[in-house]
Amino acid sequence: MARDYYEILGVSRNADADELKQAYRRLARKYHPDVNKAAEAEDRFKEINLAYEVLSEPEMRARYDRFGEAGVSASAGAGGYQDFTDMGGIADIFESFFGGFGGAAGQGSTRRRSAPTRGDDLRFDLKLEFREAIFGGEKQIRIAHLENCGTCQGSGSKPGTRPQTCSTCQGGGQVRRATRTPFGSFTQVSVCPTCNGTGQTIADKCDTCGGKGQNQVPKKLKITIPPGVDTGTRLRVSNEGDAGQRGGPTGDLYVYLFVQEDPEFRRDGINILSDLKISYLQAILGAEIAAKTVDGEQVLTIPAGIQPGTVLTLENHGVPKLGNPVSRGDHLITVAVEIPTRVAPEERELLEKLAQLRGDSTGKGGGVEGFLGGLFGGR
Repeated sequence: MARDYYEILGVSRNADADELKQAYRRLARKYHPDVNKAAEAEDRFKEINLAYEVLSEPEMRARYDRFGEAGVSASAGAGGYQDFTDMGGIADIFESFFGGFGGAAGQGSTRRRSAPTRGDDLRFDLKLEFREAIFGGEKQIRIAHLENCGTCQGSGSKPGTRPQTCSTCQGGGQVRRATRTPFGSFTQVSVCPTCNGTGQTIADKCDTCGGKGQNQVPKKLKITIPPGVDTGTRLRVSNEGDAGQRGGPTGDLYVYLFVQEDPEFRRDGINILSDLKISYLQAILGAEIAAKTVDGEQVLTIPAGIQPGTVLTLENHGVPKLGNPVSRGDHLITVAVEIPTRVAPEERELLEKLAQLRGDSTGKGGGVEGFLGGLFGGR
């Protein structure tokens, strides 16, 4: 039995968009195959992505809430988002059962099969370094998508020839079989096995595409990454999915972003977090220190007597707001004081004199380390 999508993301059924996004980002980081090497991580990662794809789209979420997984299975999953309206889906279901009871239904199905069909949407997962996600830029990716065959112009036939009307279904794309019962005659409708529902057959297939009308073609694309993106951000690139059939529009490409962790910086929304170690002398006397930020080194003022765990703020050195890069968050730096485990004899002598002046007792065996630990441990 399929798991509940809300349960997969660990959210309640009334969770808002922000709660869904936060849950997705947390789980995506945890189970991404590049990070988690466990055997079941990849399957878990795919399950998380599928759940978020459905619940992050309001229309798809509404269908899921009403009909369950069956209501979204036609448009969610590996590849992308296809347009699927409730009435269109219900109409297809009714036709599959009742298509043979009236001529109008059969004609409608034939029209849909021969009508232009939109190409499939594609998905591409793109990994970004920490600073690339913050400042944005251009990334070149390589995809493979379906394009209409240039030799036959998408018809599937050799140049100079044309597809023929299927002799089995006479172009209707369906075959009908009448069955007599004690209750009357019934007509069963099924897809034509000769033309597979297209209503046409190809006698002389195009040598380039083998009669399919489309070819898988590799392509390089430049993707513009806006400043401030994060894991879970989805970028839409219009008309870069698979080509449509019978003159239908091309699908779209959806690029999902995954931000790699940085050894020095962490992210909390639009704020950047980092740690800074200073010496006990700098903590006592104060100092001007060059602190590392995503913008390069910035001078940070350490006030005299600073305590371990104090957080200092560098304003406007955080993450640009997505969609408004002029506005940025802050860089929050947590100060840690390094207590030396060994000191030179001269330094020890000076520290012991300082302890005497302050009236501090180092205690038996406590030494200078005990004095410094008491100095910064709990004032």
